[in-house]
Amino acid sequence: MAQMLVRNIDDAVAERFKQRAKADGKSAEQVLRELIDRYAARPVEERLAALDAIRATTIGKPVVDPVAIIRQDRDTGHGRY
Repeated sequence: MAQMLVRNIDDAVAERFKQRAKADGKSAEQVLRELIDRYAARPVEERLAALDAIRATTIGKPVVDPVAIIRQDRDTGHGRY
């Protein structure tokens, strides 16, 4: 069996996850295995449909250009970049 390590999870998030798993009568590890199994089993078409649904909610809304924001911060001396 393979093993995975997930780094840099916020402490508060990890604690809430453990509490929720415990409330469901499961270990956090068991819940993670179930989530990974479900995610890996999802067909590509289903994942793409979910992305299309998200994109549909953003059509017509202004797009944020992170490069422009970073340049503006750098040029005005307000950013850390």
